[in-house]
Amino acid sequence: MKKEVQFLPTNVAVLTVSDSRTLETDKSGNSIVSYLEEAGHNLADRKIVKDDLETIRSTVKNWAESGNIEFVIVTGGTGVTQRDVTPEAIKPLFTKHIPGFGELFRYLSFEEIGTSTIQSRADAGLIGHTIAFLLPGSTGACRLGMERIILDQMNLTFRPCNFAELMPRIKDDSGCASH
Repeated sequence: MKKEVQFLPTNVAVLTVSDSRTLETDKSGNSIVSYLEEAGHNLADRKIVKDDLETIRSTVKNWAESGNIEFVIVTGGTGVTQRDVTPEAIKPLFTKHIPGFGELFRYLSFEEIGTSTIQSRADAGLIGHTIAFLLPGSTGACRLGMERIILDQMNLTFRPCNFAELMPRIKDDSGCASH
């Protein structure tokens, strides 16, 4: 008989990458926060930063190094224009890449927007003990990512497995070489 698993809230930071949004006008960031709060997770921090590689990288790096944030969700800057630098800012921080997130995101997105999904560079990776998800800046993309992938992976009760249940093993450095 399997032991019943209880939901446990996770600590999440939300970053919006935009040159024009404010907390009041950030529909995508606001929708992510709403999803997290409705699911029972803790919003550990939230920021809006300009499309600047160093600012994006240092914000996410600081959250990952804080020791109390398990997940970071970034929205914006994942397209293909010159201003879209979120993947370039964050991928160098990855200690383990999670390519399945971007693959699944684009697969699910294809159902909604067809071949335009190839313009998305949605991605995910482990940064030390923190999992970072990179989402496009549209509210539709944030809805899809949260409803169809991220919330399940942050939920200890989701079966057959989820990132939340891996957190104790991710945080256990006993088997890791020092970095």
